[in-house]
Amino acid sequence: MPSPVKLPTPATVETLPLLNQPDPSQLDNIKAQLDLVLLALEALTGIGSEAMLQAASELKLESMVVDRVALWRLRQSSPLRRGQGGRKKLDVEEARALVLISCHLAKQQAETIRRAVALLEQATEQQREPHQIALLGDYLDTFNNTYQERMEDGDDVSPAVLTNLALKLLIDLLFYSAANGSRRLWLALMDRSNDGSSRSASSS
Repeated sequence: MPSPVKLPTPATVETLPLLNQPDPSQLDNIKAQLDLVLLALEALTGIGSEAMLQAASELKLESMVVDRVALWRLRQSSPLRRGQGGRKKLDVEEARALVLISCHLAKQQAETIRRAVALLEQATEQQREPHQIALLGDYLDTFNNTYQERMEDGDDVSPAVLTNLALKLLIDLLFYSAANGSRRLWLALMDRSNDGSSRSASSS
């Protein structure tokens, strides 16, 4: 039986640069983006809260993500989410922890992510709809259904817009699964938050 793939030594919170302290509006954008990245990972690979908690344990981030309830509150703090039950505040350290967890999971699922992106490239070359390819079709259906169920604007967004968002996030995941993925994701989040842009489906 082949031995499991040894992952690179994980990044730490301290390796993610923080040049300026984000203001509350910027943190809202960061929360929204992180939740969407995790949603894309869930939809593509089928991972759930257990995998996310296991990643937190492996990264020694249990103090920030102690259990399912804590994880739910962090995810629910996204301004795109339905309902008022989640926390209203996500601090910078928690945001950086979610970046590390997201990229750790993306690395673990790198083979699936690469296969999905390769199939997307193939579909584009052949001028086929991504929905016609099994892996991509399942991913898009799951992403669209979950977004519509969880997000405040879910009932108002067309399937075409959600599909475009899901495919953008899929390509992003390929970069986040690389060795320097956590730094890449963190810098992208900081850039987007500084621009004041939030990639909700309705604004993409």
